[in-house]
Amino acid sequence: MLSANETIGVRTPPSNSKITMDREDMLFDEPTKCAPKFLPPLTNEEALMQARLLKALADPTRLRILSLLSRHQEQVCVYDIVATCRQEQPTISHHLRILREVGLVDFNKKGLWAYYYICHEVLDRVREMITDLA
Repeated sequence: MLSANETIGVRTPPSNSKITMDREDMLFDEPTKCAPKFLPPLTNEEALMQARLLKALADPTRLRILSLLSRHQEQVCVYDIVATCRQEQPTISHHLRILREVGLVDFNKKGLWAYYYICHEVLDRVREMITDLA
């Protein structure tokens, strides 16, 4: 006698197997060998990376920092960023660290001061990513 899962065509993996799903696994449904109607355009890694970028952009202070940096062709001293944003230095340093971790900004150290600049390649990627969503 068939179990309920077997009668409707659902395969159950062995209890010790690990279930993973990526784009290659989703290309064909094993029992029917048919391509699915919809394929996720992003892998989990790509989605996580894009979510981190968008999360970094989803803060008013970080947007103001990026706006300040984008208006200057050269690098901007962290002192000037703190003075412009009117927040305490540790708060600005926290926001700059988040922007640095996702690659939106970088800095050069000159003496005691750090000079920040925008990484335009990453901003171009964000622009493309948002355009792809539309």
